Amino acid sequence: MLYSPGTLLLSQGVSLCHTNLIQGTLLVTKEASPLRGNMNKYMDTLLKSSLFSSITADDVDSVLDCLGAIIKKYQKNECILMAGNTTEYIGLLLTGKAIVIQEDYWGGQSVMSAILPGHTFAESYACTPGSVLDVSVYAEAASSVLFLNVQKMLTTCPVTCGRHNQMIRNLLCDLAGKNLRLGEKSKHMSQKTTRDKLLSYLSSEMHRHGSNEFDIPFSRQQLADFLSVDRSGLSTELGRMKDEGMIDFHKSHFILKSPAQGWTDV
Repeated sequence: MLYSPGTLLLSQGVSLCHTNLIQGTLLVTKEASPLRGNMNKYMDTLLKSSLFSSITADDVDSVLDCLGAIIKKYQKNECILMAGNTTEYIGLLLTGKAIVIQEDYWGGQSVMSAILPGHTFAESYACTPGSVLDVSVYAEAASSVLFLNVQKMLTTCPVTCGRHNQMIRNLLCDLAGKNLRLGEKSKHMSQKTTRDKLLSYLSSEMHRHGSNEFDIPFSRQQLADFLSVDRSGLSTELGRMKDEGMIDFHKSHFILKSPAQGWTDV
């Protein structure tokens, strides 16, 4: 069965992305929620986001006003942004979970990344006028997304406030971090075997979390897609690594074990 661009076969059916244009740019058809007096429940997530680093709670309302921010809500499996369109807005996930999928015309899919609360997405596309999205973003759970107009972010306000300049610095750091993670994925993909790809990915996650015990943001199928390996082969290799005492895991929770803890290299 063939799927046209912008469709995603999910566990509960095919989700189509319906879109409209706002000021010449793509946003999914949704009613925006007013921001004033509506941000308190999202404040912790917002202030922990790298994009709002060094921004205080007292400054949030004025910053969001300055950046033309809007909030939109999505149901599970609903499309947030669709490949083939353009956007002038950076998305910041406030609640829920989303996933970035690259799709070909014939329905083939590759998982690019998972989006958790506080994470941003679509920055590179929003910062490049006319750049066409070659990925789609879907809600994996009921989600709330804060959209920020990137042109307003990159054009300092008349008073050139320090908060605005801080947001620009944060955006640059965020983009640099995304480039580093893309490089990490390329490193994982360059490994020859499923085991080598798993070792590369799990080692990177350990360094990122600063601990040998951590949660990954992917299901088994999503991890297989992310590493471009067969799901059954990935599950088999994980089982072997567990039997050899290299790792332990339960669903998305992993513990990496060193040779000193008893595993043998075979």
